[in-house]
Amino acid sequence: MNRVSETAGRVYRDAWGIPHLRAGDPYELAFAQGRVTALDRAWQIEVERRRATGTSAEILGPDAVPWDRFARQARLADTAERCLHALDGDTARWVSAYMDGVNAGLPEGARRAPEFAAMEATPREPREAAGPVTGPVTGPVTGSDAAGLAATGPGARGLAPGRWEPWTPLAIWLSHHILFAHFPAKLWREAVADRLGPEAVALFAADGPGTGGSNGWLVPGDRTATGAALIAGDPHRFIEDPGFYQQIRLACPEFDVVGLAVPGVPGIAHFGHAGSVAWAITNAMADNQDLYRERLRRGDGRIEALGPDGWRPCEAHVEVVEVAGETPVEVEVVETERGPIVMADARVRGETGHDRERETDHRVWEAVSLRYPPRVRRDLGFAALPALLRAKTVADVDRALDRWAEPVNVVLAADTGGGLLHRVAGVVPVRHPDNALRVVPAWAPGHGWGDRHAPTPRREVGGITVMANERGIAAPFGVEFAPPYRADRIRRLLGASPRWSAGDMAAVHTDTLLPSAGPLLDLLAGLDGLTPEAVRLRDRLLAWDRRMDAGSTDAAAYAVVRAEVVRRLAAHPALASLAGLDAGVPEVFRPWLALTPRVAYALESLLTTGLLPGLDRAAIVELVRAALEDVAAGGETTGVRWGDLHRLAPWRALPSPAIPPPVDGGVPSRAGLPGDHDCVLSTSSVPGVTHHCARGPAARYVWDLARRDGSLWIVPFGASGVPGDPHWRDQHPLWLRGELAPVITDWNRLTEERHDP
Repeated sequence: MNRVSETAGRVYRDAWGIPHLRAGDPYELAFAQGRVTALDRAWQIEVERRRATGTSAEILGPDAVPWDRFARQARLADTAERCLHALDGDTARWVSAYMDGVNAGLPEGARRAPEFAAMEATPREPREAAGPVTGPVTGPVTGSDAAGLAATGPGARGLAPGRWEPWTPLAIWLSHHILFAHFPAKLWREAVADRLGPEAVALFAADGPGTGGSNGWLVPGDRTATGAALIAGDPHRFIEDPGFYQQIRLACPEFDVVGLAVPGVPGIAHFGHAGSVAWAITNAMADNQDLYRERLRRGDGRIEALGPDGWRPCEAHVEVVEVAGETPVEVEVVETERGPIVMADARVRGETGHDRERETDHRVWEAVSLRYPPRVRRDLGFAALPALLRAKTVADVDRALDRWAEPVNVVLAADTGGGLLHRVAGVVPVRHPDNALRVVPAWAPGHGWGDRHAPTPRREVGGITVMANERGIAAPFGVEFAPPYRADRIRRLLGASPRWSAGDMAAVHTDTLLPSAGPLLDLLAGLDGLTPEAVRLRDRLLAWDRRMDAGSTDAAAYAVVRAEVVRRLAAHPALASLAGLDAGVPEVFRPWLALTPRVAYALESLLTTGLLPGLDRAAIVELVRAALEDVAAGGETTGVRWGDLHRLAPWRALPSPAIPPPVDGGVPSRAGLPGDHDCVLSTSSVPGVTHHCARGPAARYVWDLARRDGSLWIVPFGASGVPGDPHWRDQHPLWLRGELAPVITDWNRLTEERHDP
């Protein structure tokens, strides 16, 4: 495979430090993208590389062990390597060029990033597990990620970044999205059906540890001030520091695209504007992963699993997870014909009813395996990425997305010729309907996968079109979707004006109306016999405009009452059988089985249902009454604004207190936020657990098809992931205020960046 020159590509920056790259061909450009990512985000992509390979605990300590265990058991890196080998030659060359660029930029990037120097890492000798060891990567494998622990010189302390392999970008993509289809929710649904009855499952129909929040909308040219289409939106994810999305421009003779890239992954996958065509996505909430109840037995030096055709041998080996400051952890990696084991039941089962004579001499137990399309099909859809960059029309985007695989998305696209696109992209296997609902028995026939996957739905665009994780075009692919509030609200807002411009879209991005407050407020309105303090609080909430503005004391009061209602519901005897489910599963799955968050996101249904014994209308009214009285008596809401409670709490992989806490031009990164999980401005907390916000707009964008320079975008924090860099925090004040920065594409308005050889 030809290597790209390390001098390939030129880097320009705009006033926000956003990289604009120029190169002679797509491969030089991929190299340049990898290199600039390593310069700007070295620590971030080092952490992501380690998470993808299950080696993050080696630098982040014991808290990272549960993820590393899951990454090893689910075989993320091995799956990525298989997908790389199945790529066509052109795409593989392009990905490898990106990898070369990352490796070329990492030494300088690591010198710029204080996190590497703050680490107190010491090289260790390779360690073998107590048994045969096969690691998650090709070549000599040890428990220690030795390449990433090389000292910088004799006696030096600190961490050196690990070397990337061609499959590393694929592993990072898979690591980011392996939980996007929310397969742990099947464990929850199964438990609810067993304990409360199948009819109760629908009461908790909120898929995932936090509700989906991504928005996207397309305004066709007949509704815009310029006569050309606008595409706008905001992907909502867990807010990370540095941010999940990287603003970037990629230009060569074949294409010129601005958009939001994922650090560590080449190209511009989700949100891009190529001048003549633009595209955007939201999560389709599709179910394309299955969990199987496995029966396993160990004997004669091997592990076997019971399938429809009897006992079959499994692949099995042991890996070692090194842990900073702690004893290494051994992880047994087992894979059946369905997929890798991701959850084991330590209870030994005495009898299964199958092959009983042989079972008397073997230990038999149950476990849960995961089957997911990239591992089965050896395809992550990376061939779509360079095809998207080359797209000139909606038809080109459509053809590129026929190659998309993971995750499953709803897509909107428009071009300057008037072309419009609304479709689903991704792979959903055709299988038994029960597979989508619960954990299915591996030994029972009828639950296997065939070679077919479902055709992806599409619709004609007949006007303003909205996507917000709701049940809609993707309905055939999913089980649980986000409530319709955001989608309905966006349609209503956009329908209120005959003409829209790019600058108008910020008003939609930042809308804070909370329609889902209705059921609780209706219950409050019907209460009588309250104390004077509770009457005053109730009347105040009934007069509230239902906007979750950061400066609103009424919004704060509503949130405090809501949280108390959630806590009381979660503690109610009618739901007692669901308490503690999260204690018996791997830590990575616990957000899907924790009772209080499930009650919080299902609050509307639970307040209006009569299906649960012991939680009839009268019981719910008394519970709400008690919650209101308790909050009123405590005086918790006096003078408190929503922004005082609803503060940003981003995820950071900061291993050392030597790295200072971020301050954003005088604005702390934990500043108070407007919005709530069912607002268009979907800044999610977990009512009843915390008011702090961990999930929100990971970016905002407006793609203007009339003039690309008329487009707008913003990310939390800034373009640089290097603490102290001028562009580390410069966008954050705008992001907090809901403002957008201009997309600059005039090369004459950019500054070329020079690097001495």
